[in-house]
Amino acid sequence: MLADVDLEKKPAAPADLRASDADRDRIAHILADALAEGRLTADEHSERLDSLYAVKTVGELEVLVRDLPAPGAPAAAPAYGQYAAPGPPAAADGRAAVSETVVAVCSSSTRKGRWRPGAHTRVVAVLGDVTIDLTEAVFEQQVTEIDVTSVLGNVEITVPENVTLRGYGSGVLGNFEVHGEGRADTTDPSAPVVIIRGFALLGNIEARPKLGARLVDLALKLRKRLQG
Repeated sequence: MLADVDLEKKPAAPADLRASDADRDRIAHILADALAEGRLTADEHSERLDSLYAVKTVGELEVLVRDLPAPGAPAAAPAYGQYAAPGPPAAADGRAAVSETVVAVCSSSTRKGRWRPGAHTRVVAVLGDVTIDLTEAVFEQQVTEIDVTSVLGNVEITVPENVTLRGYGSGVLGNFEVHGEGRADTTDPSAPVVIIRGFALLGNIEARPKLGARLVDLALKLRKRLQG
């Protein structure tokens, strides 16, 4: 009889719980700090970042940082920002709040020049074009995430050639491409990490490094200009 069947669901052990977005963000920040402090090489950081979005449980996430300092240790100053800025406030679900939203609906929108991208930017293109140019941007955090949605639109993102560029996305009758991802010949272990997450429906999302544009060069030029 049903009365004799134990239908009570036993709680999973913490390590066996499915990982949430907040769990992945926490691990991503630990990895970014380790890269900035020189505890991980660019290749090691790239490998662990790939695993970060492939594993499914909290226990598997913790394996990625078990040889790194616990969160809460003093953070290293950003290598390419003019000063360290406080991180964005956390949203109710534990993810970093969106710092800026760029929208183009039957229009176009551009971010370029000497601007400060937030830690988390949302881009939406509906029958419109969006251009995000980070080649002269001032990064005030180690990890910059850009969430992109393109519906019958076009989004182009350009980054300096020595940043670590990672992409996670897909397209339905559309295109999602990240060029130059994880290039060991140009990436700088101390440079920022730019993560592109996107979905294209009958649209296009494309991210690529701009050859010849390097953050270290821009920083030196700015310093000389200020001193002169």
